[in-house]
Formats: sequence, C-alpha cells, structure tokens
Amino acid sequence: MPELPEVETTKRGVAPYLEDQEITEVLVRQPRLRIPVPDDLAERLIGARIGTLTRRAKYLQIPVHQAGEDATLLWHLGMSGSLRIAQVGDMPRKHDHIDVVTANGHVLRYHDPRRFGFVDWQLGDGTADRRLVHLGPEPLDDAFDGRWLYTLSRNKRMAVKPFLMDNRVVVGAGNIYASEALFMAGIDPRRAAGRISLARYEALAAAVKEVLAAAITQGGTTLRDFVSGQGEPGYFAQRLNVYGRQGEPCLRCGAELQRITLGQRASVFCPVCQR
Repeated sequence: MPELPEVETTKRGVAPYLEDQEITEVLVRQPRLRIPVPDDLAERLIGARIGTLTRRAKYLQIPVHQAGEDATLLWHLGMSGSLRIAQVGDMPRKHDHIDVVTANGHVLRYHDPRRFGFVDWQLGDGTADRRLVHLGPEPLDDAFDGRWLYTLSRNKRMAVKPFLMDNRVVVGAGNIYASEALFMAGIDPRRAAGRISLARYEALAAAVKEVLAAAITQGGTTLRDFVSGQGEPGYFAQRLNVYGRQGEPCLRCGAELQRITLGQRASVFCPVCQR
C-alpha cells in the first residue's frame, strides 16, 4: 500500500509536468473506484489550469482554477494505486483507469488494479474536507515532536505502535515506518503508550522524522519513480532493520527478530534492543 513517502515521491515526480498547465482532456475508463468518479469530472476539469500540487497525509491535492472558481482534486492511491506521467499516444495498460491530459502533451495516468483508490472534487483548497479535518500533524513539521506524543499518550493503555499509527496522533507513520522508528528509538512496540517517558518519546519523534525523510529521499519502500511508465521499485526496502525480517538476526545485536500481531497488524521487533 502506498504510504506517505510514496505519495510524496508521486507529488514531486509529477508536479513539474502538471503545474501551471491547462487541462485539455479527461478520460475515465473505469468510474467504479472505492468512491465512484464524479460524473461531471471532465466537464469541471477541461479548460482549468493546474496550480501547485500539495500533499496532506496520504492524499495528493491538485488545485485547479477555472472561470474564477478555485477547486481541488483530492486523490488517494488506495491499496495498489499509482500515478505516472505518460505521453499523448501512449497505449494504456490494463487497470489504467483515468487520464488527465494537459496542453503540453503530458498525461497524468492513474493505475489501480484493486480499485481501492479514488479521486474526488472539492471546492476551495480542500482543507475542510471531512477526511482531512481530524488528521494529526505532518511528521516532518515542527508541530510534531516528543512533547506532542507524550501529551497525547498520558493515561493510554494501548500499545505504543498502534498509538503511533493513529492518524489523529500523526499522519504517515504506517506499519513499515512505525516498526522501523520504534526499532531506531529502542522501544518495544508492545509497551503501553502511557508508560513511556518524555525523553523516550523525543527519541521516537526524532526516529519517525529520520526514517520518513530517508524513505522519501530514496523514493519510498514500494515504488521509487512514479514518472516513468514502469514505476521502478524504491530502495528504502534494502535498508529495513526489522519490517519483514522475522526470524532473521537483528542487524544491531544478532538476536532473532520476533513477529507479533498488534492492532491486527504484523509487527517485527528485536527482543533485546527494544524494551
């Protein structure tokens, strides 16, 4: 599933081809996504000019302006979706569901085998959308730090890993990156969130920032380049310390990594390094 680093990589990859471009055509091959594609999407978009792309959590935000009206395309990649830049005339592949064509001959092409993603239309900048208003801070922003985690965690008996993965606490700390950050901070994922000190939460917040920044730099864990037609695999997977390595030796101490289930998600940790 594309996580925050993959969506950020997508944004950075497609933005230079789309920003300040006029939309000349919209082709919807498959409207039945997780949320049906708006019937009037083409009518609303053709002739509009694209602004500066942004991202909130795992939502890509594409601002458009037409006839004095500002609006935002809110795009979510779901479980298997990806956005790539193609050229006019490039033949679509199976599961290429939506094309947004710009005047410079580029095509923003949405590919989604499972169809769990969606694109939705919002007036204005989209910040008031019900899917965004309750989200926590961005992990790389100054608003997210150890004090924030410590304050929210008081009296919470839930395990720290699902606490960290709660989007109301912080966005973007999905299963992969929460596992890696907890390892870097030396915190057992099973430990009660309310029983972790401020100093350890400061270490955890710093680890979250470090692991996500590194994943973005290396193109994410699943997909590196959403601009190419192929979507080359990312390289962050090559430096994972615990995620997906159950039964293998810890790269720090050599102990066998253990796999447990927390919040219905698999979690791998080192029983020696994490306490």
